[in-house]
Amino acid sequence: MLVNSMGAFAFGRAPTLTEQLAWVAALTATLAVRRRYPLAVLLVVGALFIAAQHRQIADNFMPSVALFLAIYNAGAWEPNRVLARWSRVAVIVAMFAWLGVGLVSFLVAPAPEFADAAGPLDPLLASVLYGIGLNLLFYLSAYFFGDMAWLSARRQVELEHRAEQLRRSQEQNTRGAIVAERVRIARDLHDVVAHHVSVMGIQAAAARRVLDTDHELARAALRTVEDTARTAIGDLRGLLGVLREEDAPNAEDAPSADLDAHRSSPGLDQLPDLVETARSTGLRVEHGVYGEPRAVPEGVALSAYRVVQEALTNVVKHAGARRAEVRLRYLDGAVEVEVTDDGRGRGGKTGGFGLLGMKERVAVHGGRFEAGPRRDAGYRVRASFPAGARPAGEGER
Repeated sequence: MLVNSMGAFAFGRAPTLTEQLAWVAALTATLAVRRRYPLAVLLVVGALFIAAQHRQIADNFMPSVALFLAIYNAGAWEPNRVLARWSRVAVIVAMFAWLGVGLVSFLVAPAPEFADAAGPLDPLLASVLYGIGLNLLFYLSAYFFGDMAWLSARRQVELEHRAEQLRRSQEQNTRGAIVAERVRIARDLHDVVAHHVSVMGIQAAAARRVLDTDHELARAALRTVEDTARTAIGDLRGLLGVLREEDAPNAEDAPSADLDAHRSSPGLDQLPDLVETARSTGLRVEHGVYGEPRAVPEGVALSAYRVVQEALTNVVKHAGARRAEVRLRYLDGAVEVEVTDDGRGRGGKTGGFGLLGMKERVAVHGGRFEAGPRRDAGYRVRASFPAGARPAGEGER
């Protein structure tokens, strides 16, 4: 209606207003479903565009906008990228073929007057080049921006997918870390409590048996129970101090006594004290060190100590042994601890939490762990920890 009022007819004459409105409605109505059926909309709008130009409706701008949106939308929304590419190419080729028909008609018709032409080119040639250049810019822009919209949406989806994968991975890592921390706490509590409680139980039983007949022996047994209880409480405080220290914003927030207990974690130097504690239960324990003693990582020393502690606890609780041996060997690139006894062999007790904790401790350091009945009698526990090579120039001992 505005074009008719202005008299700006694209082809010099126009059909009735009702027909013009019908053509515009047909061209634009299909765009309402352009995202659901992008290829169908592209083909329909392309066909209607050529038909509207053949009918020479008054306005050429709105059909051109509808065709631009149809080409752009096919590139932006069609999931089948092969169809999206070749359907747009086919429509653009068809449009240029129709343009070629129009240019031929323009060239064979009587040449119009170009009274105001002032450029260096022939006015007719300039009109042809202008038409080709404008259409190239029009169609290639629709093609290019459609592809860019598809790539942008795809990158956005990939980023969201990766963000979701990262979130799930972080949740899995967090759950794994929580489980690992629970296992570590359970293992440490078992190592700290089981040994001391076993010693306390044996000493308390001994004190009960001789309480009426040998007061001095009963008194010594109860004193051992008291000392062992203090040691167990100290170890538990040290473990709790570590847990508090991990949650504290800085080291000053943790109790100093707990931190001191953590710093003084038992190691290979405390094995003689561990042997003496086992001897206090009446078990004859021999302790031997082989090779040249050297410094080993604190984590390795603590794990080796815990392995010996748990092995001696099992000897006291389960083996019914009279004699045990604790050996510490400094080998090339490794530190090895071994505990043997002459007891019953504990044939069926190889799946308890104690052995599982020892295996886990050794596995953390990439070492080797062996546990099982000896060939003649008793039981053997052996753990080897990688701990660096022996300094050059030192021989085997």
